[in-house]
Amino acid sequence: MKIESHTINNTNFAEVLSEEIIINNAADGLDLLGNLYYQGFDKIIIHEQNITPAFFDLKNGIAGEILQKFSNYRVSLAIIGDFSPYQSKSIKDFIYESNKGKHINFLGSAAEALTKLAG
Repeated sequence: MKIESHTINNTNFAEVLSEEIIINNAADGLDLLGNLYYQGFDKIIIHEQNITPAFFDLKNGIAGEILQKFSNYRVSLAIIGDFSPYQSKSIKDFIYESNKGKHINFLGSAAEALTKLAG
């Protein structure tokens, strides 16, 4: 795993880069959040390919558990990737509602994420 650092308007962004799944469960999400938070990152960008596909099945609660931790720590998160394979109405609605706010966003690219989170 590699962390690419971006700074915009004195805000530190961590873009997590890896060829492997980093978040397999809620504990992994909390570990990643904690490690990056204590390194001084205010906002995190992670690629969809680094998150277990189970995250996108809202029935199991993994997404809710992980995203609640980000809310508790007040750390913004952008998940970037192609979300078209996830066809359930619940995940589509979840992504739509998340993208209305600034705290949790599902976006297509790191550039889009940096723009959204910096705004």
